[in-house]
Amino acid sequence: MFTHPAQFEPLQPDFQHRKLDELRERCATLVERAQRLAGMAHPVTRTELRELLRAMNSYYSNRIEGQGTHPLNIQRALARDFSERPDVARLQRIAVAHLDAERELEARVAAGDSPTTMAFLIDAHRALYSRLAPQDRLTDDGLPIEPGALRNREVEVGRHVPPAAAALPAFLARLDQVFGKLPPGERLLLPVACLHQRAAWVHPFLDGNGRALRLQTHAALWRLSDGLWSVNRGLARRRADYYDHLAAADAARRGDLDGRGNLSEAALRDWCDFFLGICEDQVGFMTRLLDLDAMKTRMQALLSFRAAHDKNIRMEALAPLHYVFAAGPVTRGEFAQMTGLKERTARALLSRLLTTGLLRSDTPLGPVRLGLPLDALQFLLPDLYPEAATQPD
Repeated sequence: MFTHPAQFEPLQPDFQHRKLDELRERCATLVERAQRLAGMAHPVTRTELRELLRAMNSYYSNRIEGQGTHPLNIQRALARDFSERPDVARLQRIAVAHLDAERELEARVAAGDSPTTMAFLIDAHRALYSRLAPQDRLTDDGLPIEPGALRNREVEVGRHVPPAAAALPAFLARLDQVFGKLPPGERLLLPVACLHQRAAWVHPFLDGNGRALRLQTHAALWRLSDGLWSVNRGLARRRADYYDHLAAADAARRGDLDGRGNLSEAALRDWCDFFLGICEDQVGFMTRLLDLDAMKTRMQALLSFRAAHDKNIRMEALAPLHYVFAAGPVTRGEFAQMTGLKERTARALLSRLLTTGLLRSDTPLGPVRLGLPLDALQFLLPDLYPEAATQPD
């Protein structure tokens, strides 16, 4: 039984190790690519995309836990339309709670809170579970999950036995010493990776550790990601690898050449390499999706498909749709004019685009902006959220 913080050292790899030079170079390149990504598309389009990714994060966090919630069911839950099936409705409520918790935590980061403190991790747990009714926050054994409460009993997680409950404050205090205040930019990435793994090793809550940790990691990377890419998606799509790498980094020191702590420094470096690879993959993926020329090609394919099945959709919508993606909202008159169609035909097209969700507007006569409905994602953002193109069971 682990009872002293010295037993989970090292918390970070030795930054003098030659392997870390390669990882730091990758971090610098990743930050540059993420900053370029944050400037792609119009800010209003990026806001629309963030809301889509927020729902996607909720979906993928549930999926990592082995509890799939179909994207359409999440969309229905946001409209307060819950399934009559109790198991589906429960997962819908968890998904909505995750969305709201993510918004709350992002706002705290924007207000200046440090997302890498243990207080923030505890608040991430509280932000999620306090939004759920008691019947929705039970462990698999039927025990209640108290929002933000540290566990008061001993547990086993697979083959790992986390620290004794009585020793949790000491372990969390040590995590705060190392990770409580982190520098921005490229120097943030590797410590966030280490924090995610070592906090999972501590297992501070009776249940909900993974969900809370992923919320914290999302918030810790918020200023870098700008909400335009998600480590959750990457982890979920490599779920088995994610769990395997987390567990592998729990390994004991492998000899005199494996650092100076009780746990393996080499295994922790391998975890950092995996985590950084996930981030690189997601930034590259979103950069390709938001490329202007590629987006125009995909919009053309979408309109061609819909025009073949809907006489009110016309290819003349391509130029103005691509324009609002790149340049932001326009008036309805401007959109109609850009189609080159006669006024009556253009307005009918505009109306149909609004009805189908490809355009959105906050008021009946207000400016229009690009919409990202679930049934269009297989064309506009292929592979981002492929489950959205299917129907729930």
